Amino acid sequence: MMTFKKYNSYWIKFLNNKRNKYSLFLFSFFFILSLFAEILSNDKPIMMSIDNELYFPIVVVYTDKHFNGYFDTEADYKDNFMTEKMSKKGNWVVFPPNPHSYNSINLNNSTPNPAPPSQYNYLGTDDRGRDVLARLIYGFRLSVLFAFALTAIGILIGLFFGAIQGYYAGKIDLYLQRFIEIWGSMPELYLLIIFSSLFEPNIFLLIILLSLFGWMGLSDYVRAEFLKGRNMEYVIAARTLGLSNTSIILKHILPNSMVSVITFLPFRISGAILILTSLDFLGLGVPPDTPSLGELLSQGKDNIEAWWLSISTFLVLTGTLLSLIFIGEGIRESLDSRS
Repeated sequence: MMTFKKYNSYWIKFLNNKRNKYSLFLFSFFFILSLFAEILSNDKPIMMSIDNELYFPIVVVYTDKHFNGYFDTEADYKDNFMTEKMSKKGNWVVFPPNPHSYNSINLNNSTPNPAPPSQYNYLGTDDRGRDVLARLIYGFRLSVLFAFALTAIGILIGLFFGAIQGYYAGKIDLYLQRFIEIWGSMPELYLLIIFSSLFEPNIFLLIILLSLFGWMGLSDYVRAEFLKGRNMEYVIAARTLGLSNTSIILKHILPNSMVSVITFLPFRISGAILILTSLDFLGLGVPPDTPSLGELLSQGKDNIEAWWLSISTFLVLTGTLLSLIFIGEGIRESLDSRS
């Protein structure tokens, strides 16, 4: 089994390559930043003081009546009533660096939407007047979290089926292999179109549907590792000592088969991001109001003159995918005993 010392040597080998190190740093840095999207980009103040009383609108919902207004609805902090309150002497307010949320519409634009980058909207607006930078931040976070969830589910299912096939072999392997071949031949895109027409699209339904097909590639690699490992001397010795099949699979063969799983992780994540972007581009992904990289690319296609839509989304998507590919290649090189 791999020891901590051996894993540490792989990690040092990975970091010795500057491309690997910078790719991992940049991806991790921007992903961690995106987790605080509500603080970085929001149309609600982070905190403010009105009449010597502190408020935290970013975490607490305040109605208009909290500020001596007339309505029970949530306060609009860009409304004239609220701006006058906040600009009153003695009052102060702290807005996020980008004072727009992903669904807030700029009603004060002097140019038609999509509007070009300006002092108010740093990367311009989309065709509905929503801030592009805000939708990029929230869309990037959604894409990466979606990819993590899809990859995790796919790994669990792939490990289960691959381990069962490889360890028991024989008829179990034969029947499961035929099932995988039949299941893998089903038209995934057509099924997504059918389900999109039957159910209201949402991110969880999309994860479930894609998870049904996203595990088969990994299961083949796990199966091959288990077929090779089941006849190894340490496995035969474990059987001789009377260990159960479950114990042999989980404690002996699986840890030694994780190299293929770890190697494929970044590539599977980048593939999941690309799948979500493609589906959103076709209108088969997340609901229309949800911030999405694919939806921004689709808007860029429909509004060729709005270059800021296509270029900004392309740079974010390309940078993310390149970072993940470089990380994946670095992991593969680090785990390669020949290098």
